[in-house]
Amino acid sequence: MADATPDIHQDTEKRNRVVHIPRYHVILWDDNDHTYDYVIEMLMKLFGHSQETAYRMAVEVDTYGRVIVDTTSKERAELKRDQIHAYGADWRIPHCKGSMSATIEPAEDEEE
Repeated sequence: MADATPDIHQDTEKRNRVVHIPRYHVILWDDNDHTYDYVIEMLMKLFGHSQETAYRMAVEVDTYGRVIVDTTSKERAELKRDQIHAYGADWRIPHCKGSMSATIEPAEDEEE
């Protein structure tokens, strides 16, 4: 007759397995139709960044053309990208037609 005792070690190994959820960057793209004040305000409101962090990100997007504003799950990254797109025009610039552009991209796996 076969031993019906469960293999405790095998069961423990299954429960301790770590599942890594892929992470995604939310990328904000530069343009000439939005002020620093707009960018800082948006990043503080949508992402909860401090004024100092939001200012540093505004400088980076202006200098390099893009900045990573968040790294998160794919679903949250898509939501945050959509919130940037829906944020609206910069009222400080009369010719501003709408929101800034944002995309998402897979984050590099930092453990490799």
